[in-house]
Amino acid sequence: MMKRREFIALCGGAAAAWPLAARAQQPSLRRRPLLGYLITGSREGMAYLSTLFLNRLREIGYTDGQTIDIVIRYADADVARLPALADELVRLQPDLIAAIDPPAALAAARATASVPIVAAILNDPVRLGLVASYARPGGNVTGILSQVEGLPGKQVDIAHELVPGITVIGVLVNPANATHTYQRQEIETAAANSGIKVIGAEARSKADLGPALRSLQHGGARAAVILRDFVFVEEFRSIAELTTTMRLPAIASQKAYVEAGGLISNGVDERDSQRRAADLVARILKGSKPGELPVEFPTKLVTSINMKTAKALGLAIPPILLATADEVIE
Repeated sequence: MMKRREFIALCGGAAAAWPLAARAQQPSLRRRPLLGYLITGSREGMAYLSTLFLNRLREIGYTDGQTIDIVIRYADADVARLPALADELVRLQPDLIAAIDPPAALAAARATASVPIVAAILNDPVRLGLVASYARPGGNVTGILSQVEGLPGKQVDIAHELVPGITVIGVLVNPANATHTYQRQEIETAAANSGIKVIGAEARSKADLGPALRSLQHGGARAAVILRDFVFVEEFRSIAELTTTMRLPAIASQKAYVEAGGLISNGVDERDSQRRAADLVARILKGSKPGELPVEFPTKLVTSINMKTAKALGLAIPPILLATADEVIE
């Protein structure tokens, strides 16, 4: 009888590595379902999201090593590693793969057309070819959208409220992120409606952030939008420090940016999305097909403001913005 798998504990029991013998075990011999978890960022950088997903699984009865086996692969914010990691997970013949964000979902979908995939954060999945439609995905991928109609316009409006009379907004993009082309286009369309010019700057790594943000400042940008990206999430603290030093107000879509010292965030509650993704995993493990589970829309937008950072930037936050914020960090 083959020995049970041994796991390296993470986030309260999720596995990070597998012995070679376990990888050869056939699905028919398992006593528990196997979940592969693909994470674009690092263990430390993504813990604030992955912990929510794993905790929710436990709440609904899927405890690692007892009722489910979980194996995790981290790309450490290097998107080039994702295809090999996705292939490695597929070779383990999991019952399902969970992807933490769009790059991980893309890598997993390219690695397998048969293993069900749940993406906790999806951006433009139809245009990227991950699903046929929101209502009926049709393939092996489903998940939670990270976008809502009008969000780019809202971020432009916030920039205008923060800096009245603004004529140029900067956008920080990662050319390695397939979703950024569409996200930037949405920002440009929203800005054009307000007569605002948009300039972009590219950053693929931490080393690129300083030069990229300075190029926005030198280009006349008086505020910047930080697009959602695995590299940027890992470096929120660095981005916050750089933009504060440059006195460049910056808006991100994730609350984690404000918690790291950034000025303001406005976007989907991605922490809630991680929990909802765990519920989708449970439904598939109980027999539902991902192609028949509609892609779910966000249910809540969250605005957070860091008043300490506003003071450092010399900004007076408009009362209406403060009144409508979900969280104000003093």
